Amino acid sequence: MGKVVAVTGNEAVAEALRQVNPDVCAAYPITPQTDMMQRFASFASNGKVKTEVILVESEHSSMSACVGASAAGGRVITATSSQGLLLMLEIVFIASGLRLPIVMPVVNRAVSAPINIHGDHSDAMAARDAGWIQLWSENAQEAYDNAIQAFRIAEHMDIRLPAMVCLDGFIISHSIERLEYLDDKTVSDFVGEFKAVNPLLDVEHPVSYGPLILTDYYMEYRKAHDDVMSRVSKVVLDVAADFKKISGREYGLFETYRLDDAEIGIVVLNSAAGTSKDVIDDFRNKGIKAGLLKPRLMRPFPYNEVGEALKHLKALCVLDRADAFGASLGPLCSDIMSALYQYKDKPIIVNKIYGLGGRDFMPSQAEYALNDLVSILNTGKIKTLKEYIGVRE
Repeated sequence: MGKVVAVTGNEAVAEALRQVNPDVCAAYPITPQTDMMQRFASFASNGKVKTEVILVESEHSSMSACVGASAAGGRVITATSSQGLLLMLEIVFIASGLRLPIVMPVVNRAVSAPINIHGDHSDAMAARDAGWIQLWSENAQEAYDNAIQAFRIAEHMDIRLPAMVCLDGFIISHSIERLEYLDDKTVSDFVGEFKAVNPLLDVEHPVSYGPLILTDYYMEYRKAHDDVMSRVSKVVLDVAADFKKISGREYGLFETYRLDDAEIGIVVLNSAAGTSKDVIDDFRNKGIKAGLLKPRLMRPFPYNEVGEALKHLKALCVLDRADAFGASLGPLCSDIMSALYQYKDKPIIVNKIYGLGGRDFMPSQAEYALNDLVSILNTGKIKTLKEYIGVRE
């Protein structure tokens, strides 16, 4: 067993980054990420890491510096939230296109306007198709564990892609939880030494990054990126199996809860999953076969595996903490529907939008979603395909 502590999510992820001891960190403060990078900067100033911390003037500059440092041959980190992620989005695409294994915790926060500093998933959902690996976290323990595993996944020689580790703003980032730290040597040995691939600073073997590619090879380049993404799920599972050996904690592409024999189910990301599990138990105690699926790997989305896990349900509610304005469904629900589309027999699916701008997700909302599914089973009728819940009258 490792060291048991009571810490916030930001503190836990900062500790994971300290234990990995990256070469370069270029970050800009933004609520609710600020505390994480302040803590990491203090590790650097106190000599607890050998990381070169770069002062930048914006998140666009922070990701630009990370791209340069990673291309030069270093292990590189940054962190962001909300508008910061959107400001760096141009360079986020460049980081993945250049196959640079940067690791970036994203403390999920609503995006403007209006200005809101609290947690929802709008920021990472806006960047979900930027070619990055995305790992999502239910609590501080999972955020800590995901941060450590992200380096092994991103830096794997079959992958070499950047990775985001997503955790809910304030709900996880600033709430104190009991969790278990691994010791420094265990983490260091697990992550291993960084292996540079075609580094710019290897003057004996000069390379070029970011060349102009027009119609002759651009599609081939993008197809190669897609091929690499198709390998990620296996690497995620292999890394998780190794992580279980050192921690005793088990991870997969997603987590299921009382789902195997369920007739109705909920799909939900991050912190709301914990609340929903308690409500699932209440429904089970009433004789209603309810279950839950919580995605961990959001990109690349494990469509086949998720489809197999959900196909036996009769009715399913996907809870989204982000909306896709102008689309008929939230982003997570669209992926779940795509995962189930191929099956002749599949559940009826409805979508509930909840918790935007940090609005609390209450047990009553999970209960409402499950009761709606019970009604669908009893009547065969859908009241509405997409619905905002927890909205003031």
